[in-house]
Amino acid sequence: MKVFSGRSNIKLAKGICDSLGIPLGEVTIKDFSDGEMYVAFNENIRNEDVFIIQSTNSPSSHLLEMLLMLDAAKRASARTVVAVIPYFGYARQDRKDKPRVPISSRLILDLICAAGVDRIITMDLHSPQIQGFVNIPFDHLYSRIALLDHVKKMELDEQDGVVLSPDIGSAPMSQSYAKKLGIGFALIDKRRTGHNKAEIANLIGNLKNKHAIIIDDMIDTAGTICNAADIAIEKGALSVTAMATHPVLSGEAIQRLENSSISKVIVGDTIELKKDKIFNKLEIITVEAVFADAIRHIVDGTSLSSMFKI
Repeated sequence: MKVFSGRSNIKLAKGICDSLGIPLGEVTIKDFSDGEMYVAFNENIRNEDVFIIQSTNSPSSHLLEMLLMLDAAKRASARTVVAVIPYFGYARQDRKDKPRVPISSRLILDLICAAGVDRIITMDLHSPQIQGFVNIPFDHLYSRIALLDHVKKMELDEQDGVVLSPDIGSAPMSQSYAKKLGIGFALIDKRRTGHNKAEIANLIGNLKNKHAIIIDDMIDTAGTICNAADIAIEKGALSVTAMATHPVLSGEAIQRLENSSISKVIVGDTIELKKDKIFNKLEIITVEAVFADAIRHIVDGTSLSSMFKI
């Protein structure tokens, strides 16, 4: 087994290797003056199980970089090539919802498969059904293994805590957390008015005199989660904590979160954040152990589902 990383999240890749007790593999990745990329593995990978770690967040060059690494590994006679994609970009574009638009997530997966990958590992997909777009093993991991212990430290019970889902799409994840924590569940009925825009409609559940935890798979522009927090406070919540696996944090997200009624923002490290996206309310929890355990199970040929029996 050998693990390599693209340039999108080297810190997480090193953490995964530390958890596995192996060094991160050596690979050369550089940009030519005309903008094209060069990729070369600096060690022998013949007959090795090769894991390539790369999130496909912006810029789009991260995706191309991963494709080049997958192709290079396959052509170097690796026994198996596994794409480890902590954050899977384009997962939201999973259907043709209007005329003359692509199904982007299907196209991305077609490209990954064309590069010769044998297996895909990712975490908290926005649209889990895209696993059906491929005919190879597609392992979907859950960040709650890493985040749940952190939430338990808040010591909430059904009388003073509630998990608030900011929309119907996040309800399954929120319900899972509520069940594991033994606290209440509430839901906001959100009506989307356009790309990256949302309008809050109705609240289902009781938030009065309770500490609310808003859980979603990602925070993008932060409009949805900040609006949900405002509603929670208006409905009598004592405090609001926001939690998400993927800190996309695009547009005016940082400003919105800093000026919101949210007291703390807890995110995973599936996307490596630059210094300009770090702010006082932010707390980052690593998911390196989850990916390391998954890789270990795959190499050993044991069940991944046993990881989620918590």
